[in-house]
Amino acid sequence: MHISTDQSRLNIPLIHDFLSQHTAWAKDIPLATVERSIAHSLCFGGYLGDQQIAFARVVSDYATYAYLMDVFVLPEQRGQGFSKQLVSAVVAHPELQGLRRFMLASSDARGLYEKFGFKAPAKPQTLMEINRPGIYQKTG
Repeated sequence: MHISTDQSRLNIPLIHDFLSQHTAWAKDIPLATVERSIAHSLCFGGYLGDQQIAFARVVSDYATYAYLMDVFVLPEQRGQGFSKQLVSAVVAHPELQGLRRFMLASSDARGLYEKFGFKAPAKPQTLMEINRPGIYQKTG
């Protein structure tokens, strides 16, 4: 797999489809929201030839903090080590070195992220959030 941070290569419809239809965290996310999130993030696309098969994005100030999110490998490509390659490229990226805090949230891939040094917060009692699950889902 080849990994690139060139946003012009990203398959936005593929990313939108996967996030909106196949994740719990971004179910029904509007295309415009995905486009805006990509425009304001450091994005990593994983490719076999010209076909995108993986994605991750990082929100960061590039000095002290980063947040890894929207990480996925297409289901038909899983089990081949591509997620490890993708996360490895993310944590090795030159703009993401020397950060005081690099965070993510994961309910099902914790073992993967632990291999790269991620762990539960040392002081979870200091973390706070505004959480709006289902924000993109239509009501009524």
